[in-house]
Amino acid sequence: MDTTVMLGHGSGGTMMKRIIDEVFFEAYASDELLRGDDAAVLPAPAECERLAFSTDSFVVTPHFFPGGDIGRLAVCGTVNDVATSGAVPRYLSCGFVLEEGYPIEDLERICASMAACAQEAGVRLVTGDTKVVNRGHGDGVFINTSGIGVLAPGVELGGAQCRPGDKVLVTGTLGDHGITIMSCRESLSFSADLESDAAPLNHLIAEVLAAAPHTRCFRDPTRGGLASTLNELAAQSGTDITVEEDAVPVKPAVLGACEMLGYDPLQVANEGKMVCVVSADEADAALAAMHANRYGTDAAVIGSVSKAQPERGPKVFLRTAFGGTRILDMLVGEQLPRIC
Repeated sequence: MDTTVMLGHGSGGTMMKRIIDEVFFEAYASDELLRGDDAAVLPAPAECERLAFSTDSFVVTPHFFPGGDIGRLAVCGTVNDVATSGAVPRYLSCGFVLEEGYPIEDLERICASMAACAQEAGVRLVTGDTKVVNRGHGDGVFINTSGIGVLAPGVELGGAQCRPGDKVLVTGTLGDHGITIMSCRESLSFSADLESDAAPLNHLIAEVLAAAPHTRCFRDPTRGGLASTLNELAAQSGTDITVEEDAVPVKPAVLGACEMLGYDPLQVANEGKMVCVVSADEADAALAAMHANRYGTDAAVIGSVSKAQPERGPKVFLRTAFGGTRILDMLVGEQLPRIC
């Protein structure tokens, strides 16, 4: 077995077959993948009228960090994107761009992590691709994943569905992932252990939809954090959203790190949290469903939706702990580079 990635592993010859057989097939081993065809032929559920489809690329540095790695991140990110539509994620593709010299041992760790996360989410990795670039022309490994999910009839989720009177919920503490990546990258040490929140949330979403069938939308607050996500929802629905600062769950260690580094925790990235907007009469049921899931134990109702004033357009407001109110803007530029 080779110990590092070489250009020949992307050549299409025997070396490429060896890395596919000994690394990727060994980790994933789905029937469709093992056929070795250029395309995976997948069964279409008879009751399915619509599909949800999403794709994402992952370039995080470092590749391994407390709470996860680039492989877990790649599976969680695409599973969660598909699940926000209300679909049940079924299949994933995976494309690797590897740099010459990358350790095969690290690649095997990433593949094993992806396989374990896919099993947890209940999805299958069914097709993939491998490319190798010259040494110095990459960052070790980049990963692209695409996902397909099936939508039940009548499920219509989206930011445009938000209505005045709705409640805004988050599934847990914010900023964990972004601060963890920053602390690893810059070798910072905080008083409490921090780890990424990367998690597949498709089962949590399904449980919330069962408990609160009139849920308006889900959105994962990744790059740009909660602030950017809420501004997107307000713009899509033409509404105002007001958030209670005291209600937003943030770990003391994350809050302390943000104060030290000059970051706003509401603009820091998350990889295992969801923003959920739900009708007011189903907010308690949605919150209880979140609390019953291991990834939603810190869930909270953090705000509400109201009618926007036509003369100024939709806005997001933060009601501070001191009783004042300020506009909560989207992130401008880069606050935390390359967190996913």
